[in-house]
Amino acid sequence: MARASRRFGPPQRGGPQSEGSQLFEKLISINRVAKVHKGGKRLAFSALAIVGDGKGKVGMALGKSNEAADAIRKGFQRAQDHMVSIPMKGSTIPHNVTGAFGASRVLMQPASPGTGIIAGGPVRAICEACGIRDILTKSLGSSNPINLVKATLVGLQSLEMPQTILDRRRLIVDVTETV
Repeated sequence: MARASRRFGPPQRGGPQSEGSQLFEKLISINRVAKVHKGGKRLAFSALAIVGDGKGKVGMALGKSNEAADAIRKGFQRAQDHMVSIPMKGSTIPHNVTGAFGASRVLMQPASPGTGIIAGGPVRAICEACGIRDILTKSLGSSNPINLVKATLVGLQSLEMPQTILDRRRLIVDVTETV
């Protein structure tokens, strides 16, 4: 009995991600897709959702369902479950970075305070959700919203703080003299 409830019950939530009211939620796009069957077209929906806490954590997900409302709900729930931390330097990013996914590339550069978010569409939503207030971006290649969001997240996840890079480059070599 306990095995069935553990296996099929709703996932257990808790910890820092259960701050429901403090999360920034943004719906990027809803796509209606049609699958043709013998009896006619079967419609379904996919919703691209972004969730962030404004303090360096952001998540994205694609919710799919036969109803638009269910797809949106699934997207936001999955985005909350898959949040990642982004290193930030004040209100911007620590260094230049380019993220790529599929045919989309996103170039991101740190900006001085007061510049604002210079970005379009899905990239702007990701930056707002994770709390970046000053950044310069340029979308290159495909303008598919799903690929742009994934490319932005790939780039932001590859960011490193200068101290992390210094620690990684320091080699401790123990020289023992052998005669």
